[in-house]
Amino acid sequence: MIELKINGESRQFDGDGDMPLLWFLRDELALTGTKYGCGKGLCGSCTVHLNGQAVRSCVITMSAVSGSEVTTIEGLDAEGRHPLQIAWAKHDVPQCGYCQAGQIMQAASLLATNPKPDGEAISDAMRGVICRCGTYQRIESAIKSVAGGEA
Repeated sequence: MIELKINGESRQFDGDGDMPLLWFLRDELALTGTKYGCGKGLCGSCTVHLNGQAVRSCVITMSAVSGSEVTTIEGLDAEGRHPLQIAWAKHDVPQCGYCQAGQIMQAASLLATNPKPDGEAISDAMRGVICRCGTYQRIESAIKSVAGGEA
């Protein structure tokens, strides 16, 4: 039996320990904000926080998260009012929207460790989350606005 907390709630999993965390979140808990993209941890659309660190949930197994705390985009703010979510709308970041949960979760992890990142730090931290629409400048602007206390 695998026990963990997801968005602050205790959960149990009694299945195959090799199952990716992503499928537990989406298929068993109906937390569909975390997206499936590449399945190899390369695109970042499946990014969640594991014990406060951004990870790719498509390549993390359930056995690897036993005893851990996971936060998904749904758990970042119960009403969707996290400063990054507000900044995303304010800066018109989303186009197709597919990568947005991963982008926001990666940005939240960055700001938790570096509350005042410069452009280079933002680029370095966000490099692993691909935006098919190419809104990277808006993503950087949104992150900078939160870091500057604007959002």
